[in-house]
Amino acid sequence: MTTMTMTRRLGRSGVEVSSLGVGCWAIGGPFWEDGRPLGWGEVDDDESVAALHRALELGVTFFDTANVYGAGHSERVLGRAFAGRRDQVVIATKFGFTFDEASRETRGPDGTPAGLRRQLEASLRRLGTDFVDLYQLHINDLPVPQALDLVPVLDELVDRGQVRAYGWSTDHPERAAAFADASRDVTAIQHDFSVLNDSADVLAVCERQDLASINRGPLAMGLLTGKFTAGSRLGDDDVRGVAPDWMVYFRDGRPAPELLQRIEAVREVLRSGGRTLAQGALAYLWARSDRTVPIPGCRTVAQVEENAGALAHGPLTTDQASEVDELLGRKSFDR
Repeated sequence: MTTMTMTRRLGRSGVEVSSLGVGCWAIGGPFWEDGRPLGWGEVDDDESVAALHRALELGVTFFDTANVYGAGHSERVLGRAFAGRRDQVVIATKFGFTFDEASRETRGPDGTPAGLRRQLEASLRRLGTDFVDLYQLHINDLPVPQALDLVPVLDELVDRGQVRAYGWSTDHPERAAAFADASRDVTAIQHDFSVLNDSADVLAVCERQDLASINRGPLAMGLLTGKFTAGSRLGDDDVRGVAPDWMVYFRDGRPAPELLQRIEAVREVLRSGGRTLAQGALAYLWARSDRTVPIPGCRTVAQVEENAGALAHGPLTTDQASEVDELLGRKSFDR
């Protein structure tokens, strides 16, 4: 693939989305789990709205959030940004985690059918809309039988027009495949996928099952922007600064040194053709498949402008993507 189209089909749904999305975790602002931060620090809501507006101006139409981001705040900001513009955007949100909006503390998972219904109604109110384009199960490792119990409810919501299509945010290929087999209304799998974190098995499920591959963490939580060095230190109000068990990119608030070395190994290839490092990281994902839709996060207009600038360059060439894989000690994938 050597050219770039501005839009892609969202899996089986036929919904058209921009080839690049915006992830809205960071604009949710602070929230906590047992007193530990899960957000990316304080945010300026006016700047967040301006960033979302700028993304739309630059051709980005796909915006991904979750009910739990900022304990509902991300959805509220998204609803504010696109009030009166709902027909211009494709909104994805997620369900599965509960929280207290007042304290911004999480309250644990709820992947039950009844919980799903409650969470959707609350999300619709916060988003200021009567339907969600893509509704995604957010519990990465929910057992398959429990996930399949949700399918009849989700199908009903599609029939009622409250959900256009649905999917699962999971890094487990067997879960993704089982969910996709359950209904034609399953249209997307969201998975952690970047230059630094290959996800070939889940991508293969998306290819085989006619699903969109929505790529969270495409910039490795900021490492692939190039702004972090071995001396960088993040604060205690940032999820990257406290390094929970699942955090692979940072340790004790500092970038993982072995990952900085891997970035150096591929920096020249990713920056080819006048790209920034971040733009090259997005271009690599587009080169892997015409189903990928990376959703880098943002908190500022400048970040949106840099990310959206990747569209003008398009994907890496097949040879360049293969070179990245070889430099990182991975096999070259069929493209």
